[in-house]
Amino acid sequence: MPKRILVLDDNRDILEIVNEVLSYENFDVHATSTSNGIIEVAKNYNPDLVILDYLLSDGNGGDICKQIKADEKLRHIPVIIFSAYIHRDVDYPAFGCEAVIAKPFDLNELVDKVNSLIVKN
Repeated sequence: MPKRILVLDDNRDILEIVNEVLSYENFDVHATSTSNGIIEVAKNYNPDLVILDYLLSDGNGGDICKQIKADEKLRHIPVIIFSAYIHRDVDYPAFGCEAVIAKPFDLNELVDKVNSLIVKN
């Protein structure tokens, strides 16, 4: 059974590319552009990995990561945060994420990071 990845990014172009690349790598991808109800989506989808954009038009990926890590059913799931703001004073590890990928990102880097985090679990 393919590993499941939940992707949240409000940039539809990035969402489409990530969905295509990960689907090509034989992952089952659930991609969404809205953070509304994302914790329930995660509980229902039961992903093996979550990828969150940091700065969303309707939320913050860091705060969502904290919610995931605080939830008993979801806390074991590794989280990657995408951010175009890596060099600002943001303490990404404080959110509980396992990895941070700077935007723009290399697709091979994304696939390698996903594979390394899923294999560990």
